[in-house]
Amino acid sequence: MKPNLVTSLSSSLSRQHKLSLFHFHTNAKAHFVAKLQTCKDLASATSTHSNVVKSGFTSLMAGYVSQSQPKMALFLFHQMQGTLVLPNEFTFATLINVCSILANLETGRRTHALVEASGFGSNLVAYSSLVDMYGKCNHVDEARLIFDSMCTRNVVSWTSMITTYSQNAQGHHDLQLFKEFIHSRLDKPNHFMLCSAISACASLGSLASDVIASALVDMYAKCGCVNYSAKVFRRIQNPSVIPYTSIILGAAKYGLGTLSLQLFQEMVVRRIKPNDITFVGHHYTCIADMLGRVGRIEEAYQLAKSFQVEGDEYAMLWGTLLSASRLYGRVDIALEASNRLIESNQQVAGAYVTLSNAYALAGDWENAHNLRSEMKHTGRRPKKKLSMHSDKLALAFGLINTPKGATIRIMKNLRMCRGDCHGAFKLTSDIVERELVERC
Repeated sequence: MKPNLVTSLSSSLSRQHKLSLFHFHTNAKAHFVAKLQTCKDLASATSTHSNVVKSGFTSLMAGYVSQSQPKMALFLFHQMQGTLVLPNEFTFATLINVCSILANLETGRRTHALVEASGFGSNLVAYSSLVDMYGKCNHVDEARLIFDSMCTRNVVSWTSMITTYSQNAQGHHDLQLFKEFIHSRLDKPNHFMLCSAISACASLGSLASDVIASALVDMYAKCGCVNYSAKVFRRIQNPSVIPYTSIILGAAKYGLGTLSLQLFQEMVVRRIKPNDITFVGHHYTCIADMLGRVGRIEEAYQLAKSFQVEGDEYAMLWGTLLSASRLYGRVDIALEASNRLIESNQQVAGAYVTLSNAYALAGDWENAHNLRSEMKHTGRRPKKKLSMHSDKLALAFGLINTPKGATIRIMKNLRMCRGDCHGAFKLTSDIVERELVERC
């Protein structure tokens, strides 16, 4: 009878080591075992450690895997079987991962049988690993049988099955299962799942999934790559409200108000009903922002007063108007915007600083001084003056720590802008010959 892989490997390795790898004593320290995963000389570490308990075996196996020594992890499991220590679900998951790395279907099936015999049938951790193992061994149907038999699933098990389809050139099944996951609303997709879905789209030569396409539109838009965002959007045959909303918001955030309005009008013409994100909140704020940036402060002000928004949307709307009115010297509107923010108890410190600067720009030094004194007495001054220059500090850090010619993207978490940052960024962009993207 032909010896199995574990037995032959065990014999081979035993001949290589004159001394046993394991000496079991009673004074072991379990916490030391976990640290062995990062130890590069695992064979030496194993020989000096004693009383390897269940968690210790699993940790050492995982350590060998992390050091690209899967066969040693398999040998260690064989050694474990000669003791009274029983494997748990994490031991099996590590062992199954070894089979995946080695693409050893025979050992993987024996491990599967051992999982069932040990009472871990339908165990979430072990079964998710089995799905991945059968997939890497190109046995997609067996992977799907395991997946369908699972009583409960998490994002890992879903990712394992979706990735299996992608790795085996079954893009249609990949995207279909991805849609099922999205509709289940179980959890958010992780980056492995998204990469598999995008890979499936690439293999099919189309953006077949509206969800994936919308995610790409949103990602490119938020990174300031509106042209790429628009290209992806135009490849969607029948875009729904989701990708329309993504591209409309993306264009508006980066000052492309005309494009944003054109897309919104196109959406209306195609009888696609806007949702609350598209129409009520962000879209109106972006219109006010667009009007403010080109100096049409009065129109932006009248528009802001006509909206009924609350919470964060309220702060974004009036914060946007406050920045624009300060920049163009409309102290009256800046005063009202500041009062609205202060009354709503949102962005209070920023509102005080921006209003004070508005008074100073208008030459009203008395009110500017009084407001700063009030801030000092009420404790509403920013904790650090550096906070007012955070975008420029971020730019300086980016210039120092990124390769020459690389695009630098800076995302601010405040809607209120001091006004001089955009001019500084434009000048710096010309000097260093780089693309600089700032989202206020």
